Amino acid sequence: MTHVATLISSPAAPALTPEAIAAARRRLGSGDTVPLDPGVAADLHFVPAAGTDPETDLRITLAGLPLDIVVQPVEGRRKRLLIADMDSTMIGQECIDELAAEIGIKDHVAAITERAMRGELAFEPALRERVGLLAGIDAGVVDRIIAARITLTPGGPELVRTMRANGAYTALVSGGFTVFTGPIAGRIGFDENRANTLLAEDGRLVGRVAEPILGAEAKLASLHELATTRDIPMALTLAVGDGANDLPMLQAAGLGVAFRAKPKVAAAAAARIEHADLTALLYLQGYRRAEFVAA
Repeated sequence: MTHVATLISSPAAPALTPEAIAAARRRLGSGDTVPLDPGVAADLHFVPAAGTDPETDLRITLAGLPLDIVVQPVEGRRKRLLIADMDSTMIGQECIDELAAEIGIKDHVAAITERAMRGELAFEPALRERVGLLAGIDAGVVDRIIAARITLTPGGPELVRTMRANGAYTALVSGGFTVFTGPIAGRIGFDENRANTLLAEDGRLVGRVAEPILGAEAKLASLHELATTRDIPMALTLAVGDGANDLPMLQAAGLGVAFRAKPKVAAAAAARIEHADLTALLYLQGYRRAEFVAA
């Protein structure tokens, strides 16, 4: 079966040189080389020899270069369903930490968030603990936080809009909160969003979240549900995230991508992106830069 090795660097600092491509080509053997974006991304097609580990071989060959490397079969690489995490994936922040900043406890809450995302704490009780600390916050601060402090991860809108333009369905599925996922999903261009509901009374947070909590198993269930209802084979699904609560859906998807992820997640996912932005997920599907739908 023909495979493809996709080499990707950050569009902000192109590092895919002709020398790097030539070294990778020598390691893989004969096959087509397809530029996807000069200096940024290229596909190298090849037929792997039995008993070899081409991705590990390429990482050794290209060690020290700021390149992401993903090897996969050519067949089925263009996906029809995208499931994406929000916090620290589609956006650069953790929304619960930004809420905590409103009452001066961001560092405390962020420490709990970090441990939960690393898989050191169970997600659901850690979320209840952090939400409990937010009791009394004016619910109206969410709009101000989104406007002033939430930044979209570069490449995210292009990823979502290009996939949608090519017939894929896209869903933002977050362990965060609907008050954030609704507006953010709209800005990026997702078809739908799912998250937890923060409870409020008289315009203030009460320190509780509606049950059941959307955690790791609910993300996995969303992947299966959306694939089933749209008659999309699991092999044609794509999931991206960074935390331990994303790992089950990453491992179940046709291609699970750990994006600048916690070590446990990066080690277990089929693909990992550490240097490039979210347009890497388009290059992994064989899209050329000229095919991207601009934000």
